[in-house]
Amino acid sequence: MTELARIISTVFGVGYLRPAPGTWGSLAALPMGWGLHVAGGFPLLVAGTIAVFLAGLWSIAVATRGADDHDPSEIVIDEVAGQFMALMPLSAAADRLGIDITALWPGWIAAFVLFRLFDIWKPGPVGWAERHNDPVGVMLDDVIAGALAAGGVLLLAWIAHGVLGA
Repeated sequence: MTELARIISTVFGVGYLRPAPGTWGSLAALPMGWGLHVAGGFPLLVAGTIAVFLAGLWSIAVATRGADDHDPSEIVIDEVAGQFMALMPLSAAADRLGIDITALWPGWIAAFVLFRLFDIWKPGPVGWAERHNDPVGVMLDDVIAGALAAGGVLLLAWIAHGVLGA
């Protein structure tokens, strides 16, 4: 079980890439999110996010059992859940409009950059969640950062397509 927890929590070893393992974890989440969307649209991305969140809770608890640090840098399953959250507006829009999700490529860039920004900066509720210093806090801070990034993606889309009319 410990080996499975390590594989899940490090996303098949992506968390061991240096520098910036969190960024590598977020990058790894992009093709995974694309695959979920292509296979089942927005509903599958939501289900995948929930599954990753639950798997992350379990794998982090097992991988860090007895350790003082519950969020070592090699654990990046939380970045995957957060990045999936940031991609949700794109998946929902692609489903609603009946278009290929890759046509929304500027939104992919915005989702990635905004998620990394909020995950590193840790404003308000993101920092609050991180201070819990347990598997729930490890996962929740990235999910909240992803939700903030999703809001940023929606705001940027509204500016680009609503205000600017592009």
